[in-house]
Amino acid sequence: VQLQASGGGLVQAGGSLRLSCAASGRTFGSHTMGWFRQAPGKEREFVAAISRRGTATYYADSVKDRFTISRDNAKNTLWLQMNSLKPEDTALYYCAGKNDDAANFNVRRRNEYAYWGQGTQVTVSS
Repeated sequence: VQLQASGGGLVQAGGSLRLSCAASGRTFGSHTMGWFRQAPGKEREFVAAISRRGTATYYADSVKDRFTISRDNAKNTLWLQMNSLKPEDTALYYCAGKNDDAANFNVRRRNEYAYWGQGTQVTVSS
């Protein structure tokens, strides 16, 4: 599956953004999907993940209750709704996929994911 992330931009603290990840191919629904982010000088870190059917979601503590991950398998699309944004959310955001059930691996580990989008920049000003 090929992934393309979009929707990043510049927003003031407290604002919202919605990231999208468009997937090509006919197997999107068989992939557990995740969002990761990487700030300058830091390692890429887990943000959120969603099971193949969207019945289970996982969040990093730093974004829980502010971000929401969702997907529409009929549209081959993954989203990340980001509310109450903080300057520390500034990073390059990546969508990622793994052709496996979320119960079979650690969805928070970036090395588990075989497919990656190109990243979209999110900048939150204070």
